[in-house]
Amino acid sequence: MRLTSFSDYALRMLMLAASAEGRLITIEEAARTFHVSKTHLNKVANVLTRAGFLKAVRGRSGGLTLGKPADAIRIGDVLRITEPDFALVECFTTGNQCVIAQNCKLSKLLSDALMAFRNLLDEHTLADITLSQPDFLLPAERNGAYRQLGFSD
Repeated sequence: MRLTSFSDYALRMLMLAASAEGRLITIEEAARTFHVSKTHLNKVANVLTRAGFLKAVRGRSGGLTLGKPADAIRIGDVLRITEPDFALVECFTTGNQCVIAQNCKLSKLLSDALMAFRNLLDEHTLADITLSQPDFLLPAERNGAYRQLGFSD
């Protein structure tokens, strides 16, 4: 199983917003941080904003912030709005044409595995995976950032 890059970027944007501790983040900042196109991140931010995970502040000094506390944003909820489906195999989809579907034991096994995956993600929140602001820097940039924030190396 593999999550889409859309889900990956959504989780990264939420982690960046959580690390900002109330400061507004911008699409440009996220694009620079993650080396992803602004166009793609605009789409991600739009979905996260419509779902209430992010809040958009308009205007010249606008940006994005968390729409609710990090400990109220379950990872599973984010993935349910960003993943198109969780169809691991054909028999999980509508229009299944698999000839062994009625007698197959694999679909039950994969269904149980998917349920365990989803349940585990529902047990964790954005607060569990939030990083500090310097964690988003490349290693070569970290020393200077720590010093700017008043930390020692």
